Amino acid sequence: MPIDSIINTKRIQYIAIIGSLFLLIFILELIRRKKIQEDYSLLWLFFGFIFFIFSLWRNGLDVVSRILGIAYPPAAIFLILLMAVFALLIHYSIIITRLSENNKTLAQAIGILELELRQLKKIKHIGDEYSKKS
Repeated sequence: MPIDSIINTKRIQYIAIIGSLFLLIFILELIRRKKIQEDYSLLWLFFGFIFFIFSLWRNGLDVVSRILGIAYPPAAIFLILLMAVFALLIHYSIIITRLSENNKTLAQAIGILELELRQLKKIKHIGDEYSKKS
């Protein structure tokens, strides 16, 4: 293997390690600043950790691609990225569905409270008119 190829491989690995660490630190900083809740950040942390592992373990993509039957190991990166995107989309779809249900429940509760308030005002108004007549 030529020396230039070894240097480029090492450089790419260092860039991958720095990028993965930057992603993990960025997510942890968002959690610390309360910009993202812990339960919503678990998938981000998981996939950031996966990318960090693969950036440290140089033969990791070869092993994973052999297990999955992928002939070209860098194509395994795209499969992992695609799985990460699908997992995040499903996770956020579940969250959006839960929030929509909560909004519907809250809107119904507000409607009931407004109806009760109108009825109480009507009863008070009738009671005020009755006390004026007496």
